[in-house]
Amino acid sequence: MSRQFFKALIILLILFSTNIYGQSHHQSTTPAHDSPADLSIVDKKSLREEIKEEIQHHLLDSHYFDIAHDKETHEHYGFALPVILVDDGLKVFMSSEFEHGKKVVQKNNNFYKLYHNKIYKTDAEGNIHYDENHKVTNEKPLDLSITKNVFVMFIATILLLLLFSTAAKSYKRRALPKGIARFLEPLILYIRDEIAIPNIGKKHYKKYMSFLLTIFFFIWILNMLGLTPFGINVTGNISVTFVLALFTFLITNLTGNKTYWKHVFDPLGDSMPWIAKLPIYIILVPIEILGLFVKPFSLLIRLYANISAGHIVMMSLIGLIFLFKNLIGGSMSFLLTVAISMIEFFVALLQAYIFTMLSALYFGLAAEEHNEH
Repeated sequence: MSRQFFKALIILLILFSTNIYGQSHHQSTTPAHDSPADLSIVDKKSLREEIKEEIQHHLLDSHYFDIAHDKETHEHYGFALPVILVDDGLKVFMSSEFEHGKKVVQKNNNFYKLYHNKIYKTDAEGNIHYDENHKVTNEKPLDLSITKNVFVMFIATILLLLLFSTAAKSYKRRALPKGIARFLEPLILYIRDEIAIPNIGKKHYKKYMSFLLTIFFFIWILNMLGLTPFGINVTGNISVTFVLALFTFLITNLTGNKTYWKHVFDPLGDSMPWIAKLPIYIILVPIEILGLFVKPFSLLIRLYANISAGHIVMMSLIGLIFLFKNLIGGSMSFLLTVAISMIEFFVALLQAYIFTMLSALYFGLAAEEHNEH
């Protein structure tokens, strides 16, 4: 690893830790009746709760792109995002009107409050009501807002368009790639030669290549953006991974040929007469049908769980630096954070590869012909 990359990584971690905890932690005054030992225990417990709260806040989506915030002065640094609600018509305004949940927004005769990153309909005072299980019972409007995750996905989409359009123009001008095309070419060839063709076959792989390339680079870019100190956690959101897996599910089953569906409803084929197969199919066919949904479900859970776990581990290790408050413990936590962050760079690429590989495998099953089988 180059020295420049190592320096950049350390700077990134310092910015990340400062962004999350530096503004939020301040010293408390010591009451006269408390002993230093008691105060230390109280301080550590309070700091642990604060770190836990920050981790949960980082994992959630937001209507405001919050880059940093100071809990002592309640100042937020970032920018507002558009709020789009469908409730007795279309209502569009900026999330800054909520003032981070402090203010109730009135649109026509309706009142809205931002509470725990969700928008609820309330009265003019902004009262939130709960049931016996402490769940909010307020009505929620249909929320089509441009949240932080949606905004970052737009950025990733624009990056994809710029990268591939630039690479395409480079190939039009010259036979040998240049610039960004030189970087993209080995990755595209690897996806084609090592993922698409071996799993789908030379006859059918081309119609799936556009999706495989898009899903690989889209997930990879989102995972890399998640390693920046801006609190981005797109692929750690189960709604996002659900939609990505849904695309794989739809493409697999909509392009499935006769052999594919015959394997689902007649998995034993002509190996035995129907009278002998019927008792077996009572159990076997429902399992095959269930497998159609289990495969994409495993895709969304794998991506969601690995990325979320990576974010939790990274932020927990950064939190330990502030929790130890000594040179040895803080230094060890910092070095461990650097090591884990290096692994996270690899995991970001690995998760994109696994999602693409398994998608190609499912497409191969859908496109497989009887003679190939």
